[in-house]
Amino acid sequence: MHDATAVRTAGIEEQLRLHPNVRAEVDSGYAGLARDFPGQVSAPPKKPPADAGPSERNFYDYARRHQSPRRIMVEHANAEVKQWRSLQRRTGERADLPEVLATIGALVSDRSAKRPTRSRPSMELDLVRATAC
Repeated sequence: MHDATAVRTAGIEEQLRLHPNVRAEVDSGYAGLARDFPGQVSAPPKKPPADAGPSERNFYDYARRHQSPRRIMVEHANAEVKQWRSLQRRTGERADLPEVLATIGALVSDRSAKRPTRSRPSMELDLVRATAC
């Protein structure tokens, strides 16, 4: 199933409608969602064609560089889960999948908690963050 289709069937699209102050950074797989919710969902710009002029290429590079720092934590979280992919073949029955995912999530969370951080972690939920761009 395509990423954006999964988001819509999971009800996230409806949640974006119900909570217009929520913002999301997504990858290029969610370009349609960013198109449908331009003030809430931010996707990277489309890569310019090979015959594009320098101004178009410069805009693309600028937009990618400015989105990258906002997405790096999400990409690292996705990468950590994929490090446990070797367990995927040994997940057993489909009914066991929620328990397997919870176990992998706990392993990733434990490993992340042991890592030193530069900033002091906060337990407050930050629903809306102003984005500059």
